[in-house]
Amino acid sequence: MCCMRGCGMIGGVKQMLCSADASFVSAVEAQLSAGAVRAVEPRDIEEPRGLFKGQAAAVLRPKNVAEVSVVLAACNDARVPVVPLGGGTGLVGGQVMAEGPMPVLLSLERMVAIREISPENNTMTVEAGAVLADIHTAAEGAGRMFPLRLASEGSCRIGGNLATNAGGVNVLRYGNARALCLGLEAVLADGTVMGGLKRLRKDNTGYDIRDLMIGSEGSLGVITAAVLRLYPVPVAKHTAFVAVPSPAAALALLLALAGELEVTGFELIHQMGFAFLAETGFDLLPPLQAEWSVLIEVSGAVGLEDALAAAMEAGLVFDAVIAQNEAQRAHFWALRETIPEANKRIGSISSHDISVPVSEVPAFIERARQAVPPALRINCFGHMGDGNLHYNIFPPKGCKREQYAGQRAEIARNIFDIVAEFGGSFSAEHGVGRLKVADLERYGDAGRLNAMRRIKAALDPVGIMNPGAVL
Repeated sequence: MCCMRGCGMIGGVKQMLCSADASFVSAVEAQLSAGAVRAVEPRDIEEPRGLFKGQAAAVLRPKNVAEVSVVLAACNDARVPVVPLGGGTGLVGGQVMAEGPMPVLLSLERMVAIREISPENNTMTVEAGAVLADIHTAAEGAGRMFPLRLASEGSCRIGGNLATNAGGVNVLRYGNARALCLGLEAVLADGTVMGGLKRLRKDNTGYDIRDLMIGSEGSLGVITAAVLRLYPVPVAKHTAFVAVPSPAAALALLLALAGELEVTGFELIHQMGFAFLAETGFDLLPPLQAEWSVLIEVSGAVGLEDALAAAMEAGLVFDAVIAQNEAQRAHFWALRETIPEANKRIGSISSHDISVPVSEVPAFIERARQAVPPALRINCFGHMGDGNLHYNIFPPKGCKREQYAGQRAEIARNIFDIVAEFGGSFSAEHGVGRLKVADLERYGDAGRLNAMRRIKAALDPVGIMNPGAVL
């Protein structure tokens, strides 16, 4: 193995990491079960939007937690970097290491078992490689629901969802990934297995290492299994597309509905999102025309129609369509969930996954609009119910994003400065990865960053876990 510097500081000490070579991979492979190593494929080392292209010596595929322990212990002893690989759907480069010593990729694609479903406890124990859509299917088969819903659920894996503390469209009612996990099994950098697969709502026995691992983006260890919270399937769901005069009216509507109904989803959508769907060839037409729309979903037997009628009388809504069947409901959600794919096809100059206090959403939208050059297109949409917006900037129609590459940094800085003024976050649900490390340095609290570095140094003193991500 060739050792080299270049992976940064861990606890104030520059680390020397070593590239994985064929002899190292062979030595590790000899300790694992058959089929545990495969060649690197292009999709393994490319960020979905093409912003990062990485490198790796091999993909290691342990079949159980014991083999994960073997892999990490070997890498720790040899100072070989490890990049955890989930479904590869992350958008901040957390799964792609482009510089430094040659790493190995650690994929849990063979650890996909759903070990137990307990309807009595409303829990499901799953291995970290399980695909999110398969978890939904298993929960539904037991008469339960797992509320984490993402556009990428057909390919993303629960380990990656937890490692990035994923959000999605149901955070308003059920919380993000951290709130949906009761217990966690993980392996630390030196191969130590941390067991914690308890089905408990209350376990007040010291530091909560579970919450530390969730959201750490593979920089402290590898999540191998989890106990997830399930919920009863709602008696009924009612879904509506609503035209509102402005984001301020949408906020007032949210507050009015939340006082009367169990609101599970409240998605704000600008008309640019629908224009992008048409521009990129998607045969999806919105049920109404408006500059601003809201996709609303509520659980419960009745009440949405009356609440919307009252909102119309108050001037908060000027048009509304309530889904009359499951096909219409699915169409409404397909409109919302296909917008990110349309964005990808057009190619953004700068994308911003931000959050501000819910009460500040309308003011943020107005301030941010003024900070974007008038010739550029803004596609603003997202989870208004929890203050998370996808505020993305695109070139004029007919132009390519590469023509505006020189403006990206300034645009992002202007948007993030405004977010900071509103007491928000530059990363609401996609994490920091490698894309936003400098942003964390600029906007993060100094004391918190110091604590994070000390935690990293304590749990990963050699610095092998996802070097360059987060810190």
